[in-house]
Amino acid sequence: MSHSLRIKQAIIAFFLIGLFSISFRIHANERTIFQLKVYTIDTKAQELRLDSFLKEAFIPAMHRAGISHVGVFKPAIDDPLYGKRLVVLIPFKDIVQFENIEQVLRKDDAYQESGADYINAPHDDSPYLRIESILLRAFEDMPAYGIPEFNTPKSERIYELRSYQGATEKRYEKKVEMFNKGGEVKLFIDLGFQPIFFGEVISGPAMPNLMYLTTFENKPSQELHWESFQNSPVWKALKSDPQYENTVSHIDKYMLVPAEYSDL
Repeated sequence: MSHSLRIKQAIIAFFLIGLFSISFRIHANERTIFQLKVYTIDTKAQELRLDSFLKEAFIPAMHRAGISHVGVFKPAIDDPLYGKRLVVLIPFKDIVQFENIEQVLRKDDAYQESGADYINAPHDDSPYLRIESILLRAFEDMPAYGIPEFNTPKSERIYELRSYQGATEKRYEKKVEMFNKGGEVKLFIDLGFQPIFFGEVISGPAMPNLMYLTTFENKPSQELHWESFQNSPVWKALKSDPQYENTVSHIDKYMLVPAEYSDL
């Protein structure tokens, strides 16, 4: 092999390594994939069984699988769904980790043992009525999840989960643009809402829609934050911008509190 040929091959190899490195960096910075698992329950006994399963089996297994933070939330006492729902938020680094998690859990002996009451529940004594699974991709302007910091007890905190539906895919996409390019995500952060996530629903029952979860140290704090949002010149300019008219056809709001054992 000639000297010039070896030099050419070395240059090509160096170029390919560079491409691989760039691809890896992009992959490592992908927008988080979120799964919202919404359990419908009917009795206090079901709630207690779910609490035990999530605290003693599921969350520790998620930690072993490399998922550091799992959020567990329940409707606040003044929410119409109080005692009827339990919401679990799982952040995955990418869609592959989401696809593989069930196989990981099946191979986790500690999980299978500690979660036996839930996993092996008989057909006529289930720990829940149904599970609804919603899959989301984090917004470009907040690609990772946030971890709120409060001094108040978890029992006093308010977490507000919102879903904004669009009449059409095009109008929904303009609302997503309003959050990102328009600066709505930045406004929430600047005003101290301490959001956990903003996400585009990629699989769920109310599409096209987006969802987001903001947090507050208590109820008065929530009210003050929303007052500051409504009075913000940034928000007033955004909502009066003609390009963002009619981007939301329906809003669902859920007032939640974090479970005592929640990571978020």
